[in-house]
Amino acid sequence: MRQTTGFGYCKGVATALLFFVAACSPEAEEQHDLIIRGGLIVDGSGAEGFVGDVVVDGDKITAVTEGRSPAKAAREIDASGHVVSPGFINMLSWAPHTLLVDGRGMSDLLQGVTLEVMGEGTSMGPLNDTMKQDKIDQQGDLRFPVEWTTLGEYFDYMEAKGISPNIASFVGAETVRVHTLGEDDVAPSEAELATMRGLVRQAMEEGALGVGSSLIYAPGTFASTAELTALVSEAAQCGGMYISHMRSEGGRLLEAIDELITIARESGAPAEIYHFKQAGQAHWGKIDDAIARVEAARAEGLRITADMYTFTAGATGLDAAMPTWVQAGGFEKWRERLQDPEIRARVASEMKAPGDGWENLYNAAGGAEGALLMGFKNPDLKKYTGMTLAEVSALRGTSPEETAMDLVVEDGTRVSVAYFMMSEENVARAVALPWMSFGSDAGAPAAEGVFLKSNTHPRAYGNFARLLGRYVREMGATTLESAVHRMTAFPASNLGLKERGLLAPGYFGDIVVFDADTVTDHATFENSQQYATGVRDVFVNGVQVVAGGSHTGATPGRALRGSGWTGWPGGGACKG
Repeated sequence: MRQTTGFGYCKGVATALLFFVAACSPEAEEQHDLIIRGGLIVDGSGAEGFVGDVVVDGDKITAVTEGRSPAKAAREIDASGHVVSPGFINMLSWAPHTLLVDGRGMSDLLQGVTLEVMGEGTSMGPLNDTMKQDKIDQQGDLRFPVEWTTLGEYFDYMEAKGISPNIASFVGAETVRVHTLGEDDVAPSEAELATMRGLVRQAMEEGALGVGSSLIYAPGTFASTAELTALVSEAAQCGGMYISHMRSEGGRLLEAIDELITIARESGAPAEIYHFKQAGQAHWGKIDDAIARVEAARAEGLRITADMYTFTAGATGLDAAMPTWVQAGGFEKWRERLQDPEIRARVASEMKAPGDGWENLYNAAGGAEGALLMGFKNPDLKKYTGMTLAEVSALRGTSPEETAMDLVVEDGTRVSVAYFMMSEENVARAVALPWMSFGSDAGAPAAEGVFLKSNTHPRAYGNFARLLGRYVREMGATTLESAVHRMTAFPASNLGLKERGLLAPGYFGDIVVFDADTVTDHATFENSQQYATGVRDVFVNGVQVVAGGSHTGATPGRALRGSGWTGWPGGGACKG
């Protein structure tokens, strides 16, 4: 019988990641809190699964055994016929707003997600008074007060509110820029850059994981490589990493990868590519060169990784259909410019061509037929939800470009849009890459209440179930053990999270019990708000939050902090 306790197997068998050393099992007569019995244990290490038991006491795993453990527990759960794995990590989550409205995180939790990682370009802190008011003014269907200022205060606020999943966050490069410079296309002075570095250091000491950027959107796109390198260098001194929605995922994809690698090399931080893709049919063939660039950097000794979602359409807003110069200065200035006839004519002309110095997702999707409208703030426009921009253009009798500008003006938002841009063949190939993890690039809504007022991308309800169902079970694009590893231990290690991502003694009890034969995503673009099925039980920090596919009402989620956090015993890891 293989048994683990402490950090080792009794037989002294090491896993593929060498996380365990030889040790012995707990005494059989000990009474434990929980034992999950008889499941196929896929422990997150990438090693082959085995049938056995998982023993949990309090918020941590006490033992993992091959075969039946002789231990006893106050509560025992039969997992026979199911997979038992670590909880999944959503590397690109837009759940900060949805969790403020509903702390359960239902769409992700029912797929086995136990950690939401936030911070793509923008983060929930640091905020100044203007930024806090903007967050309130820009709210649509989802309404919430903004009662925090720093990222650390947001963490504390969410823990006090009560959330089911754990949360973690990068500090947004755009957030730091706006805090110091506003939303105009300007470069920071030496003093301003020092202030921005100070904000990064503060966020790292509050528990940020590193710096996240989103470089196709204004005002984030106005940051130079040198500015980003300076901010990331500050994070690197605290053990943090860089993660980026790069400047291009289409026309200048390879150059964008080069920039990310340069920032990693010069800052000393590892780096990750958000939602690895080749956007636009003209660029699908770049996948070979994209992979080669990452693997060459890794061979050089740089830790370059990526994450992705398991769909061929992206989702963002109509801002990604218009040049960034028209958006400089913030939303209200953008909206005002879109009402100037001369500016409108120029914007319409640029929308029809590949972006010159900006990423034109409208063009990458093939135009208005490839742009699906998903969410509006204005009740009078909600009737267009689920229609393509081409269909709305025909109804309104205006060109697609004029229609897009009118919708932004009338809705008072950037309008939520799905763009169909990617190759299914490339998606299937990318899910097997050994340096690939996974992120929904979506919130974690519930299929009820206020969330039903708008559509969402089906990845919000199906990204992880789709990986396990379509790409593992149906297509065999990757193995179960590899997929689980790259949803658990691999991203946890990249993020520097302590005692997360493995089923091993001493690790936190973030655990999923699912049926590998039936796990399936059901959300579609036509009917996006449908829960995935096949995940039976979910535990967060040793507390059951999903039982038999239903939420238990428990909210044991915590804010997981990076190595720079000053709250660690002995203080944080920041240097200098």
